[in-house]
Amino acid sequence: MQGLAPLGKMLVLLGIFMVGIGLFLWLGDKVPWLGKLPGDILIRKEKFTFYFPLVTCILISLLLTLLFSIFRK
Repeated sequence: MQGLAPLGKMLVLLGIFMVGIGLFLWLGDKVPWLGKLPGDILIRKEKFTFYFPLVTCILISLLLTLLFSIFRK
């Protein structure tokens, strides 16, 4: 049964990751500046809207990189 330990660890980490994503989606509306930063692209036409949160994605990427680098050590 020792061969199942890495699978168990991976499932626990995946579960923690899924909870983190769920909390982010659940509480994301409560942060008013999230998705409305300068540099986020918003194009509105008559029947077309294009939105790409470029700066928000970069900020989230930097924060996640910092967190993963802290917890990896």
